[in-house]
Amino acid sequence: MFPSPGPRRPIAFVVAVAAAALGLTGCSVDASQQKPESKSFRYTGTALKLTTHEVATDLVATDRTDIKVTRWFDAAAGSEHLTWTLKGDTLDIDAGCSGIAFCDAKFRVEVPRGIAVIKDGRRTGLTGKK
Repeated sequence: MFPSPGPRRPIAFVVAVAAAALGLTGCSVDASQQKPESKSFRYTGTALKLTTHEVATDLVATDRTDIKVTRWFDAAAGSEHLTWTLKGDTLDIDAGCSGIAFCDAKFRVEVPRGIAVIKDGRRTGLTGKK
């Protein structure tokens, strides 16, 4: 009678093919090649909790009196989400993409010497000693 419309492809297969096609067409991303953005936060505390959401983050003690966050971010696809907020003693930084996504991010956080920093729940080499 009538030919069948053929097998239906599962959505996961279609997504995988689309992702592979994007990858083969040169959708590479490299945060280090992007112009950095910076934001400074006034801070008078002696201890800081830093939450990075597993984004590459360099932590540096400096002769600053504030906290300076520098972000490099590059995205070719996906819905971007960018965060850098200081609430109380917690600095929350995040940068990434969702969906079929191609993005890269890194941060540098400069803190005043003498501030003890807990990064993602772990003590760092930075202590409260000057």
